[in-house]
Order: sequence, then C-alpha cells, then structure tokens
Amino acid sequence: MKIKALDVEKLITERLLLIPYTINICEEILNNDYTSLISMGLKTGQNWPDEDVLETLPRIINNLESVEEPTGFESWMIVKKETLEVIGDLGFKGFNFEENNADIGYGIIKEERRKGYAEEAVKELINWASSNGFLKEITAKCLIGNVNSINLLTKFNFLRIKTDHEMIYWTLKNENFVHKKKITER
Repeated sequence: MKIKALDVEKLITERLLLIPYTINICEEILNNDYTSLISMGLKTGQNWPDEDVLETLPRIINNLESVEEPTGFESWMIVKKETLEVIGDLGFKGFNFEENNADIGYGIIKEERRKGYAEEAVKELINWASSNGFLKEITAKCLIGNVNSINLLTKFNFLRIKTDHEMIYWTLKNENFVHKKKITER
C-alpha cells in the first residue's frame, strides 16, 4: 500500500495555518536561510526556530526522503493566521503500514505556550489524518513530567499504554478519533 501525495496546501483552523514542511524548507532553516518562508509570506516567530526545532529538522528530512512527495504523515509548521508567524510544528513520524498507525508529536515555542495553539493544531491534524479511512491508531509519547502534554493527550481521549523511567506512551484507537467522538470538556 502506498499513501498518495498530500492534496492540500495547508490545513486551516480558527487561528492557525498548518503548512507541510518540505525538504527544501527544512534544509534552508538549518542553514539559517528563510527564503522559502519569506516567499510564502511567512515570518519567524519570536525565538523560532528554537533548539527543539533545529534538533528535529534532520529527522523531518529523513521522513520526507522516504516518500516521493509529502503525504501529510510527516511534519507541519504551525503558523498564526493573524501574524503569519511560525510558532511551532506538529506532525507524524511517517505512516506505519504494518500497524496502520502513525505517531504524533508537537511543539510550540515557549512564548506561545498555554494559549490553546497545540490543542487547536492537534485536533485539526487528527481530523485530517483520520478522514482517510485506513488509519487505525495514533500513538504518542511524552516525558513523565510534561503535565501540559499529559493533559492535552488525555483531553483527546488518548489512553496510557505504558510508562517507563522517562516517558509515557499513549494510544488513540480509530473509534476514539476526534471526528467520531467529541473531545471531553474539562
């Protein structure tokens, strides 16, 4: 089975644009070159890219090199619609064909945390990913002490499947995807 190339330029939420990374964009950012972002009308957010982004970009490039074109099961930039500033990223680490699942991750720059951006972005990406019909599960992991991620994953009905000395591992099965089951209000 092969996943087709992404057929949307971006995903749009109330306050955000989610724009897929390309190899070219990742390589430019690693070289402190923002030509592609500027040509798209985007700006770097305060302190973006941060150390986490710069550390993640080689893995994003590796994931993108394994597909002919972005499929959406790679990484996306999180952009504030109002200012067109890139404030973080989220996405999958590729699609696991054996398990019909994908592992999600996300990060927002420190200055923009606790404003609901991660929740808004994750909800949109889960809705997009689950609309394809073949995704059976989304997995995630977070550090044991990352209370904000624990709360977010719990809010989206992820279930803890195991914990080790450093990480908590999560699963969200198809029947609990956002578009099929309303997020629990807290």
